[in-house]
Amino acid sequence: MGDVPAADLTRQPDEVALMFDGVAERYDITNDILALGQTRLWRRAVLNSVRPEPGEVVLDLAAGTGTSSMPFRARGAYVVPCDFSLGMLTVGRHRSPELPFVAGDALRLPFADDTFDAATISFGLRNTADPHAALSEMLRVLRPGGRLVVCEFSHPVMGALRTVYTEYLMRALPAVAQRFATNAEAYVYLAESIRAWPNQPELARWIQQAGFAGVAWLDLTGGIVAIHRAFRPIN
Repeated sequence: MGDVPAADLTRQPDEVALMFDGVAERYDITNDILALGQTRLWRRAVLNSVRPEPGEVVLDLAAGTGTSSMPFRARGAYVVPCDFSLGMLTVGRHRSPELPFVAGDALRLPFADDTFDAATISFGLRNTADPHAALSEMLRVLRPGGRLVVCEFSHPVMGALRTVYTEYLMRALPAVAQRFATNAEAYVYLAESIRAWPNQPELARWIQQAGFAGVAWLDLTGGIVAIHRAFRPIN
């Protein structure tokens, strides 16, 4: 298999939004294929980390088509799916009209201070133009004591797995995406962005620097994915 061309990671936010618009219709099924069926496991782990209670208000940032939001609603929480891709929101509103989709930029969230009991973002923080600003915004809209859960691709903890994973990421993933996705170039960009993302301790430092407390993480699938948990201090 030939080398995969490197993606341009300096794209403007509008360019990234258009890229996601172009893959919206088949995004969920393509992700399931590329993740080798692990997405349901990861989504369940996010749900267990958020621990939504009936009546709580949960922000699901970078929610895409709303697939990640449905488990929170099923637990009785009022979940607000928010995304900056209008294409994703259009597909989501068609599939799940019962969800209150909101168009919003993670760097300037369209919500008042102290609005949510919990905020979560899955596989979206690395696609923001400024992850530090996005974390600060999530801190702002959380109520004191509110919970943050970040689920993101990370760094496998075993050397052998890391080697295999990097090979899959940079070669096999774009090839598979070319067969199943509507925009294979988007998945070249995603593969590059995953490889460039910081490891678990570094992301934990970012979250702490944003003002969160009690930062901890849980490795999933050998560290291919990590869930970082924290909360907004009460004082």
